[in-house]
Amino acid sequence: MAELALWQQQAQAVAAVQVSPGVRLSDLLEGRTTPLILKGLCRDWPLVQAGLISDAAAADYLLQFYQGEPVSVCHLAPEMQGRVFYNSDFSGFNYQAGKMSLPQLLQQLAVAQTQQPAPTWYMGSTEIQRWFPGLAEANSLSQQLVHPLTSVWLGNQARIAAHFDFPQNLACNVVGRRTFTLLPPEQIENLYPGPMEFAPGGQDISLVDFLAPDLVKFPRFVKAQQAATIAALEPGDVLFIPSMWWHQVQGHDALNILVSHWWRDSPAYLGRPTNALLHSMLSLRSLPKAQRQAWQALFNYYIFEHDNAPEPAIPDSAKGMLQQPLSEQHARQLRADLQNKLKR
Repeated sequence: MAELALWQQQAQAVAAVQVSPGVRLSDLLEGRTTPLILKGLCRDWPLVQAGLISDAAAADYLLQFYQGEPVSVCHLAPEMQGRVFYNSDFSGFNYQAGKMSLPQLLQQLAVAQTQQPAPTWYMGSTEIQRWFPGLAEANSLSQQLVHPLTSVWLGNQARIAAHFDFPQNLACNVVGRRTFTLLPPEQIENLYPGPMEFAPGGQDISLVDFLAPDLVKFPRFVKAQQAATIAALEPGDVLFIPSMWWHQVQGHDALNILVSHWWRDSPAYLGRPTNALLHSMLSLRSLPKAQRQAWQALFNYYIFEHDNAPEPAIPDSAKGMLQQPLSEQHARQLRADLQNKLKR
């Protein structure tokens, strides 16, 4: 399995801080909008310590919490070089997907260590409380976050294409070495995203192979390379990935385990911003350019630049959906109104 491409090796490193015991995450992350490595933050976790002994010790520790429900697994042939992606005509994916027990997956990973070139085995986001009840008590940062979704990721040398997530993310690298290549949200036009509604993992991804970028096919990727930063994580390191930042992920060892925490800074009753984007695809994308520009001005005023817009002389009692922040009652009324309109 290849390591990083030359351009990644030459990219600027993500900022890192050495974390002292007992530090509060809120002191480190409040107001932060760029990635940050928290060196050694989870190094004392039992799962990390087991992995420092051996892969087998890490597997045995994890199996203590496994309840037997099959996990979702991707299997890639060796010629895919670990890249989880589409097949050649975008009619499907380049991996076989299925379910198996965790002991079976760990056995496949052990066999893969004896094969050259090796196939790739990868278990994506697997909710910790459902599949590994009790594991989070000593192996998570959930107690310092507001209603996070905590998941386990496991595999060998998989390469996950660049994508973004709406929630904030704390990625805890517990076993093996893992590298994240991170790009700010405004780099989207230089990353050549693929289909929105059909993608590995359900989230649209960059079509560029970061290990061997085709700059004839994707010439603007040169600008993305210049904006990229690299987070090389050792066992025990934690990476903060801000909302909407693109990140490509690469595992380097025969066994890599990650524990991730996703959380949002806004109330869940406000819904997912992706829904607004999809509705805009339906109603705005096909308009003539002049009309799209008119709607862009409205979106800037009401949505993207409302912080700087003059405050309208409207009593608070009459602001309705213009109130900030939107109350749960108004949010529910607005959602119901949208649902009724979409049915017409």
